[in-house]
Amino acid sequence: MSDCLTHSAPEPVFVEPWHAQVFAVTVALNEAGRFNWSYWAARFSQTLKRHGLDRELDGGDDYFHAWLETLESLLAEQGEAAPADVDTMKNAWEDAYLTTPHGQPVRLAPV
Repeated sequence: MSDCLTHSAPEPVFVEPWHAQVFAVTVALNEAGRFNWSYWAARFSQTLKRHGLDRELDGGDDYFHAWLETLESLLAEQGEAAPADVDTMKNAWEDAYLTTPHGQPVRLAPV
């Protein structure tokens, strides 16, 4: 009998932290009644098809970029997140990320 212990921890469900975050935001919005899951799934399917991503996906970046695009367009149509506001926020986060010294927390500049 071997004294060696085997590692049995499950593999991560999400490849990148932002994948988990956009998934969690979508689930929270669904649970808050902003849209029903059937509607979400239909919209997401349309986005995947529009991008030619109708093959079996592995949950990588292409999948979650399509997920984020679907969520952003849905929120824009509902008047919850105007595309210009989303772009402004993306740019602010990118600037903060690019100007933050390595190892330091990324923080947005006060507005």
